[in-house]
Amino acid sequence: MFRRKIAIAIALVAASVTTVGVVGVFGDASVAYAATTTLTPVADTYTDNSLATTNYGTSGQLGVDNSPIKRMYLRFNVSGLTAVSGAKLRIHTDDVSGAESNSGGTFTSMSNTTWSETGVIWNNQPAVDGTTLGSLGAVVRNAWYEIDVSSYVKGNGVFSIGVTSSSTDGADYDSRESGSTAPQLVITTGTSPTPTPTPTAPAGDPVLVGAGDIASSGTGDTATAALLDGIPGTVFTAGDEAYPDGSASNFSSYYAPTWGRFKSRTRPVAGNHEYVTPGASAHYNYFGSAAGDPAKGYYSYNLGSWHVVALNSNCSSVGGCNAGSAQEKWLRSDLAANAKACTFAYWHHPRFTSGSNHAPDPSVGPLVQALYDNNADVIVTGHNHQYERFAPMNPSGQLDNARGLRHFVIGTGGAGLYSFGTILPNSEVRNNNTFGVVKFTLHSNSYTWQFVPQAGKTFTDSGTTACH
Repeated sequence: MFRRKIAIAIALVAASVTTVGVVGVFGDASVAYAATTTLTPVADTYTDNSLATTNYGTSGQLGVDNSPIKRMYLRFNVSGLTAVSGAKLRIHTDDVSGAESNSGGTFTSMSNTTWSETGVIWNNQPAVDGTTLGSLGAVVRNAWYEIDVSSYVKGNGVFSIGVTSSSTDGADYDSRESGSTAPQLVITTGTSPTPTPTPTAPAGDPVLVGAGDIASSGTGDTATAALLDGIPGTVFTAGDEAYPDGSASNFSSYYAPTWGRFKSRTRPVAGNHEYVTPGASAHYNYFGSAAGDPAKGYYSYNLGSWHVVALNSNCSSVGGCNAGSAQEKWLRSDLAANAKACTFAYWHHPRFTSGSNHAPDPSVGPLVQALYDNNADVIVTGHNHQYERFAPMNPSGQLDNARGLRHFVIGTGGAGLYSFGTILPNSEVRNNNTFGVVKFTLHSNSYTWQFVPQAGKTFTDSGTTACH
């Protein structure tokens, strides 16, 4: 296992900067929201006492350990900002065997902000001599982790942070040479209003807007939450609201500060990451009655001329999704009693997807069949972190313009995006480089969809289809 020493001397020198902000108009009031600026380090390295004269400044990996002793250093420059209200350090564990650890390290401010990335070795390492900023417990491979450094980074300047460990089970992190998983310093400027005003919905047809695969320690969830600030209507989640394990801590740290401000108008479904926490208890505790019966996780409601069905594709956790299962029988009964003209359904695992990370899931096929038999119109899922739109299809995946359901995979809520694999028949539009939400406007006998991209991106997709 290749590890590096986390003596993170984060001298905050801006190598790249991304700023996300929004001004929303609610009724007659204009509200300025907090903006975030993301900096990547201009220098990072680590030291290793077993190789005391070796420099690791150009390595793609950073390590922290206590046997051998490794310390990690990062440097960033913060400049040109005003009204700094918070700062978080985000680091990503390496995707190699052995990157897991029972201790992610202790993060400490440092007085030395002039060390050389290509000159630091064990024998001349800078001292980790400041205030403890935080620590990480157990970490897993290929995941983002976050430390609040607001007490240290309060404005412009150069800052250093060192990371050390007392554990012999060390951790490995990606360095700035790794590209998209390089360390980040995310700085918040301005102040978010509390509570966030709900956008004033215009007179007319109801809106259902949302995505799946949402909140983690990255910045995608912040970007998509900024979009929802200006879109009125009911918010849906297509599962995996909080990473990595849907725990109460994940909801508090990642979901609540972003999509959590729309909680009062959100109708969620659980994904597989919620069920990493037994019974998805944190999901149901957080959303309360809006998430349905915790023993089921499926429910329905009406919006205008539409009947909306929220289902639970974690089939083994709710007695199955097969024909004759409790959920499938409930769905058929619910649809038979529905008097609305059009039907919209959403859950987490897609029946059809071209994503390379997760294959199409046949276990939800009986739910698709029940919807098809009752002339439903739209199915929205997540799970694969990308956007894909299919033509109307029957339950076998064949083109059916007369009665087919249009499937959307909208895993673009904020978690890291995935690549595509084999493209399925009838896949019409795909994108995997843009976070965003999809706004469905539910007319009396048709629907319009619009993919709304994160700030700075240009991909979009839109159209209108009549109900059956």
